[in-house]
Amino acid sequence: MIVVTGGAGFIGSCIVRTLNDAGIDDILIVDNIASTEKWKNIRNKRYIEYVHKSLFLDHLDRYNNITAIIHMGAQSSTTERNFDYLWNNNFEYTKALWTYCAKKQIQFIYASSAATYGDGSEGFDDYIDIDRLLPMNAYGYSKQLFDLWVKHQATEFPKQHVGLKFFNVYGPNEYYKGSMASMVFHGFNQIKQDGEIRLFKSYRADYLDGGQLRDFVYVKDICSVIMWMLQNDKVNGLFNVGTGEARSFKELAEAVFSALGKEPNIRFIDMPAQLIDKYQYNTKATTKKLRGEGYQQPFIRLEDGIRDYVRFHLNERYAQY
Repeated sequence: MIVVTGGAGFIGSCIVRTLNDAGIDDILIVDNIASTEKWKNIRNKRYIEYVHKSLFLDHLDRYNNITAIIHMGAQSSTTERNFDYLWNNNFEYTKALWTYCAKKQIQFIYASSAATYGDGSEGFDDYIDIDRLLPMNAYGYSKQLFDLWVKHQATEFPKQHVGLKFFNVYGPNEYYKGSMASMVFHGFNQIKQDGEIRLFKSYRADYLDGGQLRDFVYVKDICSVIMWMLQNDKVNGLFNVGTGEARSFKELAEAVFSALGKEPNIRFIDMPAQLIDKYQYNTKATTKKLRGEGYQQPFIRLEDGIRDYVRFHLNERYAQY
C-alpha cells in the first residue's frame, strides 16, 4: 500500500491520479479536507481509505503493508506567520513519518521546497551545502529545518529517502488554494472576468515590470519524477524539480492569452508592501543532479503546459486531473 499525505490537495491528488493510471489503487489518502473543496480532487480517484491527518500518526500501527509514503501534506502558504503552526505541520509531522519509514524500512519521498534557497544569492544548485541557505519566509525555513535535521541529526534512514525541492508548480487541482494558486490559475480568471492579467511591478532596476523570472514546472512533470523515484529505490537525497529554464511572468501571461486565443492585455500593479523585501526575482533549478541519477524524461515547455491546463482543465470548469 502507498500512502499519499496531502492526497486530496493540489500535487497529492495529481500523484494519486498518476498512480491510478499506472494500475495502482492500493492507496491510503491522508489529508485535512474539512470544509474546503478538496473533496472534488479525490471523487474521480481509486483508493482504499481516507484518514484525517490528525489521526494518521496515532493509527500507523494498524497498517502492516505500507510500502511507501509520499509526503505532500504541509502548510504551504509562503505568507503564513504562525511559526509554531509551521513547525508542527512541516517539521515535526515530517520527522515522525521519517522515523516510521526508517523503522519499517519503507520508501519515503517528501516535498521540500525551492523556498529554502532564499533570495537566490547562493544559487539554486541542489549540490550546494544546505547549511549556507537562508530562506526568506517562515514557510521556507520550516522546510529547511527538516532538510537540516536529515543532514545533521537523523541516525536511522528509510529504505529510500528523497526530498524534492519543487519550483513554481502550476496545473490542475489547485483551484481551492486561493491566493496561493499559481499565476496561470489567477491569470485565467482575471481574463475571464476583466479581460486582462495583472502582474506586480518590478522594484529592481535590473528587472522590467513583468520581467521577474521563475522556473515554472507543470504538476504532471512533478508526478512523473515521483513515479520514477518510486521505481528507482536506490536513489536517495535532495533534488530540485524544475525545468531548468527561467521564464518571465510576462511570458506566462502571454501564454495564457494565447491558450485562450486572445491578444495579450497586461496591467502592472503595485506589490503589497509586506512582500517587497521578501520577493524572489529569479529562480531557476539546476537539474544536473536529477539527470545524473538517470531521470531522462523531458520537462514540458511552459507554453505547452499552459495550453494543456487551460484547454482540458480550466476551460472545463476546473476539471480535475
